[in-house]
Amino acid sequence: METTTLHEGWTLRHAGGEVPGEIDGVVVPATVPGSAHTDLLEAGLIPDPYLGENETALAWAHRADWVYETTFTAEPAAAGERVDLAFDGLDTVATIMLNGTELGRTENMHRRYRFDVTALLAAENSLTVHLHSALARAEEVAAEVGPRPHSYPHPFNAIRKMACSFGWDWGPDLQTAGIWRPVRLERWQTARLSEVRPLVTVGPDGTGRAEVLVDVETAAGAPSSAVRVRAALTAPDGATRAADGEVAVRDGRAALVLDVPDAELWWPHGYGAQPRYDLAVTLVDGEQALDDWSRKIGFRNVVVRTDPDEIGTSFTIEINGTPIFAKGANWIPDDHFLTRVTPDRYARRVDQAIAANMNLLRIWGGGVYEDDAFYDACDARGVLVWQDFLLACAAYAEDEPIWSELEAEARDNVVRLMSHPSLAIWNGGNENLWGFMDWGWQPELDGATWGYGYYHELFPQVLAELDPTRAYVEGSPTSPGFAPWGKHPNDPDHGLKHEWQVWNQVDYSHYRDEAPRFVSEFGFQGPPTWATLTRALDPDDLHKESSAFLLHQKAPDGNGKLDRGLAPHLPVPEDFTDWHWATQLNQAHAVRFALEHYRSHWPRTAGAIVWQINDCWPVTSWAAVDGDERPKPLWYAMRAAYAPRILTVQPRDGRLVVAVVNDTDQPWSGVLSLSRHTLDGAVPASSDVTAEAGPRSVELVDVPADLATAGDPAREVLVAALGDVRTVHLYAENKDLALDPDAVTATAAPASGGYDVTITATSLALDVTVLADRLAPDAVTDRALDPLLAGESVTVHVATAAAPDPGDLTGAPVLRSSNALHAAVGHPSKL
Repeated sequence: METTTLHEGWTLRHAGGEVPGEIDGVVVPATVPGSAHTDLLEAGLIPDPYLGENETALAWAHRADWVYETTFTAEPAAAGERVDLAFDGLDTVATIMLNGTELGRTENMHRRYRFDVTALLAAENSLTVHLHSALARAEEVAAEVGPRPHSYPHPFNAIRKMACSFGWDWGPDLQTAGIWRPVRLERWQTARLSEVRPLVTVGPDGTGRAEVLVDVETAAGAPSSAVRVRAALTAPDGATRAADGEVAVRDGRAALVLDVPDAELWWPHGYGAQPRYDLAVTLVDGEQALDDWSRKIGFRNVVVRTDPDEIGTSFTIEINGTPIFAKGANWIPDDHFLTRVTPDRYARRVDQAIAANMNLLRIWGGGVYEDDAFYDACDARGVLVWQDFLLACAAYAEDEPIWSELEAEARDNVVRLMSHPSLAIWNGGNENLWGFMDWGWQPELDGATWGYGYYHELFPQVLAELDPTRAYVEGSPTSPGFAPWGKHPNDPDHGLKHEWQVWNQVDYSHYRDEAPRFVSEFGFQGPPTWATLTRALDPDDLHKESSAFLLHQKAPDGNGKLDRGLAPHLPVPEDFTDWHWATQLNQAHAVRFALEHYRSHWPRTAGAIVWQINDCWPVTSWAAVDGDERPKPLWYAMRAAYAPRILTVQPRDGRLVVAVVNDTDQPWSGVLSLSRHTLDGAVPASSDVTAEAGPRSVELVDVPADLATAGDPAREVLVAALGDVRTVHLYAENKDLALDPDAVTATAAPASGGYDVTITATSLALDVTVLADRLAPDAVTDRALDPLLAGESVTVHVATAAAPDPGDLTGAPVLRSSNALHAAVGHPSKL
């Protein structure tokens, strides 16, 4: 097969709908893959939608139509040759024309398209893609099939387009249009590989099995009797042939099995290595190679245990027979303009997940099926992928044209992604079962279809046919076997739980009210880093009530929830700079509080997936890494809470315990040192006890009575240490402690790649952090949120290519702690 990409020479022009005068009639160069927004931005015809209030100023684009055009030269099809025009992604409602002839129309951003252009191809060719307003088409479809309930203003559930393109409570409402994935000509003769499906499993004796199923498309009139499929597996060392085979194609199909005795197994991060085998498939006619396909595969088995027990119904992921505590985060598109997310950027995000001790990312149902580069990065690093089918927060009609589009989309992406060992779970959708039960949909639906058939019929049938090696769950949240007349989909004792009451209604201490079986969404908001915020907003807009700041705070009553969530725990400052730090810190505290609670309940609670790891633009949100790729304090808190071994002090059945959480393959034992410390360093009481947590287990150790209660809660803390792991437990809320606002001193000096900041505490200092991005936008620190007992020191490395004054790294607003917030609200030290 001969492949030619068609990414050059494209232009973009407006073709319908009202647009500003400077755009109407103008033709601009277009980048493919790309979008109308990014092309107009490159041409200087629109302002950056991420800055200030520009998002609002671009609302006209919701109803605009666009035309992409290019010309290309090509050899006309030879005798017996077939030529296809292939699009890997069109956003979204498109009419495709070649040399004046309509090839087809599309209405689905999430699938690939192929057109036979053999008879149309000429020496000189004109290719046109007319993109129509997705919003207008969604409104038409909603009128045709009947409206269905949905979140947010637009009927995103009536069109197969990225739901969050229409705006979300963390994302802009920009409604992109474009040729968003590659386009190419493919020339072939006799036959081609139309589909390759490797079913990869591991037998009880450790034999790895790759069952390779191949569909072959034959050119019209071409003989097929001599066409065969060859397949070969090369071992992870890159040199050893592990298995090979060859079979004839019969009726357009072929199947062969490659067995590898004692296969090297693929494991999630923290559980083992990630060896991958090279699978190469070749289609041959005699000795002539017609087409080829190659991927890296990994041998592993995936099971989700949903077993009834004395509590309810479990939800535990097992890889190769080993139960996994899922330490994860939800994933949204990493940039609202999807074509700006490069393989290197995917790798940076996955590296940040690994560095925060995660082993799972969930691709949320309002986004996209990501580029293979994302899954490749997860394959190589051992990050399990939980992939939602793309339905979110809405009722979805089971009528045409929606049903057929969803079936084609599901089939396309199941096949495209099934070679990736990281892909572990397919999920029917996000919050749609919950929405049907609790969000007032049923009276509005009045018996109309709402998506149940997708979750219980279509998706499991597609997977059973195409890829039965993956786990499937009908929705998140769900109680396994959910039916509208059965268990509630968000029952904490059964299956998957979304915990959003904490953010929306109650204090984060209420995370401890339940020990769910698996928490697949929960989170707490905080603003982006200072460098990101100040890139997006003008100096005059740096306050909570500015219209530009509020445009970058999409959550309903978001600032009110930030303040109400802050008040029970930390001083609430008036100054915006201090408020920014305080709300970031409270976000970190809230999520760490939840994660330590959930981990202390393993194996009853078998996983936690924080909402969310990333952002798609500069916004106040639940993300740990902001839209400019900078880690927020939350990221450091997640890294600590997801560490392989942690100590956490928890109330349990009316007593105080230390949970010794050991997520390693080796036992963790030794002397657990417990002591009450005053803020100035005295130790009025202490005790040593023996602790032993077996591999992948949790041991609860009672705190002795004289340590479980403080003599003076405002002036004492409990310190627990086992080996090199330590935790500091507060007897009172931070805001009620008698913390010294000036408890730290610091020095800074140049060091390799940046600066070392050495910080020393004269009395207890909590959450010691260097916010280095305030001085240099590229600056990143290796640690944050450190608790320092009186007399202790810590050295923070600041990596930066800039050359700030070292003295600026040793004081506010760069050097911060929660102690300083007491000074910010006028709390004098009570020491």
